[in-house]
Order: sequence, then C-alpha cells, then structure tokens
Amino acid sequence: MLFYYSYHFGFQAVEINSTYYMIPSKKSMESMERKTPPFFEFTVKAPKTVTHDPFDPRIEKKPTFSEVEEAIERFREALTPLIISSKLGAVLLQFPVFFYNTEKNREYIIFCLERFSFSHVVVEFRHIGWVKKEVFDFLRRNSIGFCSVDEPDLPRLMPRIFEVTSNIAYVRFHGRNKNWFNAPLSKRYDYLYSDEELASFIPEVKRIAAQAEKTYIFFNNCHLGKAVKNAIRFREMIQMEGLT
Repeated sequence: MLFYYSYHFGFQAVEINSTYYMIPSKKSMESMERKTPPFFEFTVKAPKTVTHDPFDPRIEKKPTFSEVEEAIERFREALTPLIISSKLGAVLLQFPVFFYNTEKNREYIIFCLERFSFSHVVVEFRHIGWVKKEVFDFLRRNSIGFCSVDEPDLPRLMPRIFEVTSNIAYVRFHGRNKNWFNAPLSKRYDYLYSDEELASFIPEVKRIAAQAEKTYIFFNNCHLGKAVKNAIRFREMIQMEGLT
C-alpha cells in the first residue's frame, strides 16, 4: 500500500500512527524507507509510553522518567533508517485530554523536546485549556510546532485554531463524527469531508503556509479509505489556488 500511496497517488508524506501503540522494529522502518521515493517524508507519532501513560488516571503504575527515556531511545533507534535518509519530517507528540495546561506539564514537554533532539517536534493538544497566547509563545520560544486540528464541535475537544509556532505548519483533519466519544475507534474517524467543507480551510492553509518553511496536511479520517479520497481532492483544490 505504501508503494502505491507514494508512487501512484504521488503523495509527498505520510503520518505513521501505529508507532503510538508499539515501537516498530528498525527493519520495518528500513522497509518503509525503501518503498518510497527520495523526496518522500514520514512524520511519526510518539509512543503512548511517552505521551499518554504517564498522565492516564486509569493507570495505577505509571512509567518512570527513566522508562520514558528508555522508550524514546528505542524509538530513536527504530527510526534510524528515516533519519539517515533525511526522510524523517517530524515526531508528533499527541497528548491526551487529561494532559492539562500546567507548569509541570510544560516542563515535561521540554523534557521530551530535549530527548527528541534528532527530529523536529510537533505537539497536538486535546484539552482546550492549552488554547492560550502564553502557550503559543512558549511553543515559539522553544521552536516546537503546534498541530492545528479539525474535529467535531464537542465539549472538551480542541477548536479550529491555525497557528504556526516553528518553521513547520502542521494540520490534522480528524473528521467531524459527532459520535466521537461513544463510537469504537474503528468508527470514530468515519467521516468524509464535502468539497464545501474542504474549501473553507483554504484561506487558513494559505495563511499558515506563508509563515512556515514547510506545511504538512494529513487526513486522519481513515475509515474505508476516506482520508485518501479527501487528501486527493484537497490537493487538487489547493493547487488550483497556486499552492504547491
């Protein structure tokens, strides 16, 4: 599928989400690298051992700092083929809704940033408490990318805010499934954007692309191939606007 995705559709990047659940083998990353053209890039989601488990109130025995460091080092080793080939675009740290805007958690972000020094780092917040000017200033001071999202208009979820806080602009389209909190994961991202909905994002994408050296746009509405359908259509639309 990856070969087909990169060569047939001509996409320039892919976001790997499976690494959130399990750190991959170096061999699998080598295989992915070989299946893609020289210009291709990967962004890779950090393991949940790093972003979720230390903060999940449901986990009684949370990982220690040393266990988190060990996980990051194993993660870095697995990504070596992408690093060597210059195909690692960024590491995405997607923090959960129970990761609150506190001084302690901002310090944790810096802790991660220092250990992910082999890559650009982009942060996706799920708790609305992070939507503050001082947070964006904090990200800019530390050259940490902010992940803009589109997701359902539901309490607790992040609003549509397009900000650029590093040399990378990063957008994830999750879909607008109103049954977000009750649907199984396989159905949560079951959503197909209309042309009208996609067109509404073009002014913001043009604005952030003008502020960044590189802009990543990913569709996470991956149920039944809808992400690829929307990505193809959105690429056509932004190309008609003169964006490459």
